[in-house]
Amino acid sequence: MMLRFVVAVMALFPVLALATTFKISTLYPDGTSVVRALKKAGATIEERTGGRVALKIYPGGVMGDDRAVQRKIRIGQLHGQMAQGGAFADAYPDGQILNVPLTFNDYGEVDAVREELDPVILKGLEDNGWISFGLVDGGFAYIMSTQPVASLADLQARKLWLPASDSASAKAAKTLGLSPIVLNIGSVLTSLQTGAIDSFAAPPVAALTLQWYARVKYITDLPLLYTYGLLAIDKRYFDRLSEGDQKIMREVLGNTFRQLDQEGREQNREAFQAVQQQGLETVTPSDEQRAEWKSAADKTTQGLVADGELSRAMLDRLHRLLDDYRAR
Repeated sequence: MMLRFVVAVMALFPVLALATTFKISTLYPDGTSVVRALKKAGATIEERTGGRVALKIYPGGVMGDDRAVQRKIRIGQLHGQMAQGGAFADAYPDGQILNVPLTFNDYGEVDAVREELDPVILKGLEDNGWISFGLVDGGFAYIMSTQPVASLADLQARKLWLPASDSASAKAAKTLGLSPIVLNIGSVLTSLQTGAIDSFAAPPVAALTLQWYARVKYITDLPLLYTYGLLAIDKRYFDRLSEGDQKIMREVLGNTFRQLDQEGREQNREAFQAVQQQGLETVTPSDEQRAEWKSAADKTTQGLVADGELSRAMLDRLHRLLDDYRAR
């Protein structure tokens, strides 16, 4: 009897030893569509792998900002994060190509570029140690403020929030002559309440979700830049899975992120009108002011290339795709 018990335990041991729970951090609050989708995907993965693989989601920034999370990933306390694309710029700088300021005029241009560059970004991340499963539309970021901002000079007079550990944005702010207030995302709402900051640039859906919109009065009708999010898992941990379990994760999470991308686009189209309905007044820059913004943005982009934050080859590829689309 004892021998049979020992044999049974030993037979189970290899299965137990291979069980993996990926601990994933995200700034998205619990209850949002992204967190719900990740939890649902985790349940599907656990079922399809017979319990060998699971996801544990830590929402709402409880594990800290991007820099803190990546430290924890390096030591194995966490295994991945759902974040904005810029969070992975240190590993793959050209992943920021979709964030080039004042580049896209509309979502048609975004889609034309993403069709070719999404696979390039995912491969670039994987070649540099991050396994990802698809990009999620984050919408266009707009300036929202307590005082009207139509011109670059208006923004230079504001106490603008800048995310911590975002070197590209910091260099862009310097080029534009801004003196931003650098804070972790969790401090933004309190800082708006106290007046420590009085403006920020973010997609309207984020301003609604995080309740920032309630502390400002104006939104500038100028899509500063396109944003996207993604889930990335450290390749060291992903590679420990069997080939079959890796395939299941890629399939389930790939489907999840395609759906999230579609839903995100719909939400972001509606969010601009939603913040206006919540009482924010729209500020519309003049043609002259828009030209000034565009000139400053182009100067910023060239500075990013000069500083190695973005490659010239990738920027040229972006412009070529846009020129082809606009010509059609």
